[in-house]
Amino acid sequence: MPAIASVSRTEHFSAAHRLHSLHLSDEENRQVYGNCNHASGHGHNYVLETIFRGPIDPETGMVVNISDAKQWIKTAVLDVVDHRNLDVDVAFFKTRTSTIENLAVFIWMRLVQHVPEGLLHKVIVSETPKNKVEFSGDGLTEADFVECLV
Repeated sequence: MPAIASVSRTEHFSAAHRLHSLHLSDEENRQVYGNCNHASGHGHNYVLETIFRGPIDPETGMVVNISDAKQWIKTAVLDVVDHRNLDVDVAFFKTRTSTIENLAVFIWMRLVQHVPEGLLHKVIVSETPKNKVEFSGDGLTEADFVECLV
């Protein structure tokens, strides 16, 4: 049985958003999100760490070909979110607040459709050096993917 390893690929992207929930009044949004609810929005230089996990192939010595991983991340994520306003340009956020938690879910949902089954282990999204979210697909159903099909 081959050894199991995790491989990580880190990418960066810039995007704007406004924290504003359709389920809250304007006043409640201001109270919950503070300055992040400003009508003009704000931006972040995000860091995305994608972690792949699987057996080390005895022929190639790799869990994943990094060239493939780079292309999956570019196609599934970076081409969609980099230098975009998440709330305006990404359909997924028309009905969801563009929190870092929901961004991590969106990224997972996009990536898992490109990556061979079982290889995507976790995504970690950082919006600042102090704030990051880890997501591994827990709790998602096939119905959740309707708005995220590639």
